[in-house]
Amino acid sequence: MLPRVTDANSHFWRGGEHGRLQFLRCTPCGTWIHPTSPRCPACLSKELSVEAVSGRASVLTYTFNHQPWVPSPDHPYPIAIVEIEEQEGLRLMTNLVHVAGEDVAIGMAVQVVFEQHEDVWFPLFEPADPKLRRGVGR
Repeated sequence: MLPRVTDANSHFWRGGEHGRLQFLRCTPCGTWIHPTSPRCPACLSKELSVEAVSGRASVLTYTFNHQPWVPSPDHPYPIAIVEIEEQEGLRLMTNLVHVAGEDVAIGMAVQVVFEQHEDVWFPLFEPADPKLRRGVGR
């Protein structure tokens, strides 16, 4: 099932088309905002703009999904909460890809990659260290 893309969140779901992980950012105070909100949670400003982050993050916590919600040979697979390097507290729940389960670790440096489904680009994360990547032509 795909997310409902609206004017308020299209920057996030469609930024991957251009290789950009995008969030709202408060113009006056510089706070990055996720999930999308009409006001900055730090200063309450409505002056928000869409900006791209570097796509680098670190794994804060993770688990492995063992439930085959859809038929697929890749179970179990890691699900993580990653913290985007631009701001403490800017976090995203995501899947980790191109990594062996035994190599996943808290604090692991990761980088964004995108997976397209119709007109939505899901931000997923792979190890930043190429030596830990599996199953990609690198």
